[in-house]
Amino acid sequence: MKRILVVDDEEQIRQSLRGVLSDEGFGVLEAGDGRRARELLRTESPDLVILDVWLPEIDGISLLEEIKQTHPNLPVIIICGHANIEAAVRATRLGAADFIEKPFSLDALLASIERALGQSDAAVSDEAGASSTVPSNGRASHVAPGEAGYRPQRTIGKSVVASGQGLHSGIRTGVILHPMPPDTGVVFQSLATEKSVPALVDFADSTGYATTLFRNGFGAKTVEHLLATLHGYGVSNVLVKMENEVPALDGSALEFCRLVEEAGVVDQPGPGIPTYVVVRRFSIEDGQSHIAVEPYEGFAIDYTLDYPAPVGQQRYVFDYTGPESFRDQVAPARTFGFVHEFTRLAAAGLAAGGRLDNCVLIGEDGVINGELRFPDEFVRHKILDVMGDFTLLGRPIRGRIVARATGHRHNVAMVREMQAAA
Repeated sequence: MKRILVVDDEEQIRQSLRGVLSDEGFGVLEAGDGRRARELLRTESPDLVILDVWLPEIDGISLLEEIKQTHPNLPVIIICGHANIEAAVRATRLGAADFIEKPFSLDALLASIERALGQSDAAVSDEAGASSTVPSNGRASHVAPGEAGYRPQRTIGKSVVASGQGLHSGIRTGVILHPMPPDTGVVFQSLATEKSVPALVDFADSTGYATTLFRNGFGAKTVEHLLATLHGYGVSNVLVKMENEVPALDGSALEFCRLVEEAGVVDQPGPGIPTYVVVRRFSIEDGQSHIAVEPYEGFAIDYTLDYPAPVGQQRYVFDYTGPESFRDQVAPARTFGFVHEFTRLAAAGLAAGGRLDNCVLIGEDGVINGELRFPDEFVRHKILDVMGDFTLLGRPIRGRIVARATGHRHNVAMVREMQAAA
């Protein structure tokens, strides 16, 4: 019998959790403050801790820090009223297995317990000498879509976190990435309400200046750079906890690459994900904009950008050959825009988080805030957006995408057309 230590100064919370966890077959230990929790940790060796942030004498975050020093492999789930992304980020960086806001759904808590205990068992197995599925370099083995009819299911090796500012909302935000079992898919979940939305085109709600997913009153905004990174590393099963908007970070996907590499990528057992093999040409025309998908032995994106001076025309052909190709050729390319465009967006209540360090600003004579990372950085960023939006198909693609002067709206429309033809 697995034993769970519940640390909360509210008797009613402890009583409720005692009843639910006992019914689920867990042994339950209880502490109303940090001092009692320390005693039980020393004498009882629980398998998991559910820890409230607000405790008398010693706060939950400080106690979490102590637990991770003395019991590094003991999973801890933090529960908290009035949660915010800063508290969630701090707890996750200290090693918390999850962060849940009160009042919480018991189903969501049980799912979190299952995930945490599963990760703990895997860590113990690895320490005992079992072979780990995480490659020694922290990167996934690669099966290119042109080499097989499926791709192995993959998740990340541990929970990781990133925080920053939302490009359009301007608010402080962040993401916490959790490993998930096979067949979960990529799911975005609200940190505050636990409502969720899958990363599938059926839930694409807004595609103006960014891609937004929406279901049951919860929206996940500006998801394209993170989705492109998960696509690039072949990560198919992950839970993304967030508030409102994915952080812009430096305007590219480079920090998300570092986040995934920090976590490691794990091949999972069971059937792989079938590749979407493009066997005929799809095409959408919209004035000067055009996007097509055609048969190809591999996965490639051929994009032509045509902007007014001082940008002009840029073309780049990205042939995906694995995570390194994505990280080196596409991920560093940043969001860009003209100064007058950001002024117009601000008037519309968008781009409130646009700053000199998270986008490339273009004036009448060229870039006004530093050096470009590539001479053709702008077109590479458009490829980054295309790759993120096409992740909403939910399957790897064997085919070539050819686009000119398109945006998120065109990308999502094409994914919908491909899905309808599958």
